[in-house]
Amino acid sequence: MASAAASISRSLRRSLAATSSHSSRRDLLLLLGQGGGGGGRGFVTAECHRPVVLHKRGSDILHDPWFNRGTAFSMTERDRLGLRGLLPPNVVNSQQQIDRFMVDMKRLQKYARDGPSDTYPLAKWRILNRLHDRNETMYYKVLIDNIEEHAPIVYTPTVGLVCQNYSGLFRRPRGMYFSAEDRGEMMSMVYNWPADQVDMIVVTDGSRILGLGDLGVHGIGIAIGKLDLYVAAAGINPQRVLPVMIDIGTNNEKLLKDPLYLGLQENRLEGEEYVAVIDEFMEAVFARWPNVIVQFEDFQSKWAFRLLQRYRKTYRMFNDDVQGTAGVAIAGLLGAVRAQGRPMIDFPKQKIVVAGAGSAGIGVVNAASRAMARMLGNNEVAFESARSQFWIVDAHGLITEERTDIDPDARPFARKKSELNHQGLSEGASLIEVVKKVKPDVILGLSAVGGLFSKEVLEALKDSSSSRPAIFAMSNPTKNAECTPEEAFSILGEKIIFASGSPFGDVDLGNGKIGHSNQGNNMYLFPGIGLGTLLSGARVISDGMLQAAAERLASYMKEDEVLQGIIYPQISRIRDITKEVAAAVVREAVAEDLAEGYRDMDARELARLSEEETVDYVKNNMWSPVYPTIVGTLGVQNRILVPNLDYIFVSKYQYFAVCSNGCLLPTVPFVVNGEWRHRVSADHCCSPVRGTIYGVSNRYSFQVRYFTDLFLLR
Repeated sequence: MASAAASISRSLRRSLAATSSHSSRRDLLLLLGQGGGGGGRGFVTAECHRPVVLHKRGSDILHDPWFNRGTAFSMTERDRLGLRGLLPPNVVNSQQQIDRFMVDMKRLQKYARDGPSDTYPLAKWRILNRLHDRNETMYYKVLIDNIEEHAPIVYTPTVGLVCQNYSGLFRRPRGMYFSAEDRGEMMSMVYNWPADQVDMIVVTDGSRILGLGDLGVHGIGIAIGKLDLYVAAAGINPQRVLPVMIDIGTNNEKLLKDPLYLGLQENRLEGEEYVAVIDEFMEAVFARWPNVIVQFEDFQSKWAFRLLQRYRKTYRMFNDDVQGTAGVAIAGLLGAVRAQGRPMIDFPKQKIVVAGAGSAGIGVVNAASRAMARMLGNNEVAFESARSQFWIVDAHGLITEERTDIDPDARPFARKKSELNHQGLSEGASLIEVVKKVKPDVILGLSAVGGLFSKEVLEALKDSSSSRPAIFAMSNPTKNAECTPEEAFSILGEKIIFASGSPFGDVDLGNGKIGHSNQGNNMYLFPGIGLGTLLSGARVISDGMLQAAAERLASYMKEDEVLQGIIYPQISRIRDITKEVAAAVVREAVAEDLAEGYRDMDARELARLSEEETVDYVKNNMWSPVYPTIVGTLGVQNRILVPNLDYIFVSKYQYFAVCSNGCLLPTVPFVVNGEWRHRVSADHCCSPVRGTIYGVSNRYSFQVRYFTDLFLLR
């Protein structure tokens, strides 16, 4: 009988080899640790609904933040995974763990400060980061359930403090570091990352972190924070994200002289040398992960636009500072039109003064002018009319065509000499002069100059041609905001719209009236753009997809909310917002014939989905922080693949079968004529899988141990 069993098993293996593609067979064997050096790396990507075959046991699991769940391991799991005795005996559920953590956090944040210069938000970041290092699933559960409280900790404004102090805060490496010294090595370096699938990369060169300037290798903090929001808001699997720092030096004199600085202590590369490093990085990551999406983050302006234009038609990539900020600003601008009691189609009539001509400022102006032109007919006349609605003021004043060293990206929006005489303005006119003469509907700050919207500027806005002017103080972090809501409402009264990039509280105006402070944060859009691109399988990220995302965010708010001056939703609704934005991106990718599908959903099936079905499709593909079923494989002698089951494996004590949709099917052992058999009953399985696993053993015990081989009887 033993030889018969072995013969049938070999037959099954030959059948599998004959009927499966090389790639699918390789993927399955890697999952089971039978190929490609599977036993060495031991890395498994967990899906919420699928069990995880983990090549670890005992304390190794407890030290792995991806799979550790601490006291939430059940007694059965502790037996199966060699954890009995390694944990306190009381078993708690995940909610009890979170409740205990939140109580401890409120108690400890007061004492977690590292000296008087360490702020309470930074102390909270330390506590959350320690949880992240211990138990990744619980970390994201805490973040999602308390997103309004913790988003400002893992993202702006606290992430700015983290980046400024990163060398001192560094404890455990997270992400990958590519440097100028790695030239020629990046193609091999990407294989040092353990995940065979990466969906999302956020990359920075640290040259312009949030408006704090050149922070060098410390910029990795912003990439980590952004990806935390991709997981929390968009449901991107945390085991498929990768923060990246490209260290090409720093021009920050303080860091160059700091003996504790962790990056290259040399001046930044420039010119073609710089571009060559970024080129090599892009080629390497897309060679290993052809379907990855790369978000560029906090590159200084001179590189942000150039790199975006260089890669956007070839790779799945976008720049959040240029395109994400622009989308959020457009959504807010459209919301401001609605708040004035006008239809969104009136957007092209808005007069907008923009303070700041960096990558974010010009990105917003470009995107907003395209949105206007689209409403006006999308022709050259429409584009010219749209461009005439913007007045851009930088550190040297109003930008006009008379300026000799005008930035090429700002040139299309330079005011013409013929217009200046009519408006009573001149080259280099101050912000106050421009606001007084133009009487704008909107002043939009992306200057990174805190307090730029002074009392005089806000006073000048009283003469706005709009009955309800809008003030967008969008620079981050908080100290760089052009003004505060208190300043704006105290000078201009209740009849304004206020939005900022960093969080501020609402303003009590007295008599039961509230001045609403809207946070126009990029987190409303970039997670949905990334998720929608992933689930559509779009080859590139088009302007239309970005525009669809912005328009969906603008329309998300209800009419009564908008008329109260609320133009952005609450952060607590971020997962629902992201779901809607991602669905809009998917539909636009299909409409533009860019979609290639995702997993089992091809482009034709995507095209047949209704709007509601598209939203459901997005929702069903969002990762949630649920502890997966874990089955350790140490001690297993043989595992083979069986047709009409995804895989069959043996733990130390029991056989398991798993159907193609991830249902875990424990087997029932019994003896026939002194020989072991194991019955798989799929009564609770989504697939029609039934049969008996037959094994051969020398043991005469009902406790299943080791088998020489197994197969499925029909």
